[in-house]
Amino acid sequence: MLQEGQLRASPRIAPDSEAYESAIWKARSVGVEKLARNVIRGSITVNVVASMGVFQPALLPAEWSNLQQAVALVMWIILIYASVFVRPRVRVQPNPDLIALVAFYSLAAISVLWTSLAVAAIMKSAALVVTTFGAYCLITRIDVNEIVGSTALGFFILVAASALCAVFVPEIGVDQSWMHNGQWQGIYESKQTLGFISAYLMFFACYQKMTGHGWIAFLATFLLASTCVIASESRGAGAVAVAACGLLVTSMWSIRCMRVYAVLPFIMCILAALLFLYFYLTGYDSFHLGGESTIDLTERTFIWQYAISHFNDAPLLGFGINGFWTRPAIYDYFNQNHGWVLDNYHSGYIAVAIETGFLGYLLFGASVYLFSEKVLYLIATRSIDRSHCALIIGFVVLSFQSNFTETMFLRSTMFTSVLLVAFFFAVCRPVPQQSLLP
Repeated sequence: MLQEGQLRASPRIAPDSEAYESAIWKARSVGVEKLARNVIRGSITVNVVASMGVFQPALLPAEWSNLQQAVALVMWIILIYASVFVRPRVRVQPNPDLIALVAFYSLAAISVLWTSLAVAAIMKSAALVVTTFGAYCLITRIDVNEIVGSTALGFFILVAASALCAVFVPEIGVDQSWMHNGQWQGIYESKQTLGFISAYLMFFACYQKMTGHGWIAFLATFLLASTCVIASESRGAGAVAVAACGLLVTSMWSIRCMRVYAVLPFIMCILAALLFLYFYLTGYDSFHLGGESTIDLTERTFIWQYAISHFNDAPLLGFGINGFWTRPAIYDYFNQNHGWVLDNYHSGYIAVAIETGFLGYLLFGASVYLFSEKVLYLIATRSIDRSHCALIIGFVVLSFQSNFTETMFLRSTMFTSVLLVAFFFAVCRPVPQQSLLP
């Protein structure tokens, strides 16, 4: 495409002709689209930095913690605006998979109507609408590799800053409490946050290496991320990192492995439902393994059982988004019995069931089933890039695995939660009638 300066020097197009004016407008349009794409990529990086965990109070005072969410939401609004100037790359079709996905997030957003309608709940619902639409704009406007590059850059900034903070400012970067003495937490309030962010960076570094990036960049990024996973001593993050990287590598090696991995998200939904039933039917607040042996997963199961014990209070539609822990009676009773309380389910699956009820979990499960079915069909017809498919499957499995012990589903501003929705949108493309690739 000729640029404007080149057009003036071109003897083939008369300066006063309609063709010259048309070419000028096309050149300007290309320039505007290029700028918009750069804005989208930049907004992704800033979004990752702002939204992926609560910063240390020494770095960002607790009373300013909402600033991170505000910055992330502004970045999504900027991305949506910039996407207007970029031609769509992926066409999404309203097949059952898209309908189920949109129905689930619509139910989650409107569920605020049967909460106490607190300002925080209304803001979260509005943010969920914005970021879900932002996920659609993101995946339909720029290439998957561009998304990965900008996302990995954001994670690298966070992990590098955390490592520097732990080494040079240990009074901030190293957890000095009696329970976690000597473990790295970097710029974050929790070592688990640093561990999981480092695990995501390891995953994206593996993908970039497998799609053509050099060894030096890969080794520097991977070693930095793995060092933070080990130093944070987050066993869950370490397991997730190893599993995700192994899944990505084997998916690129074997189509058969890719097909098996494609159904794992739905299997995990079923396992989560069985876990739900275990606590619902037994009333236990931990896993009983015969005799007196019990497992409470660092007291996470106390939270799970307590939330599940209230399922009958709102079985069909749930308590609504942000509508459970905000009830004083529910919050105070748990605090009185345990001496502590967190407004966190520590399980994304339980968050879906409690906040959107049986109907919400049914729609959620349906969207996951249709996602797995669609991915299998796209693999069979070779109508999706193999590396992109491996990335999407790996990231979805990584997210669903993490949600067994952490709440990431229905997070309105956390970038990885929204990226998960974007990858679901990525497979909601028209169903091919035959193979599109040889």
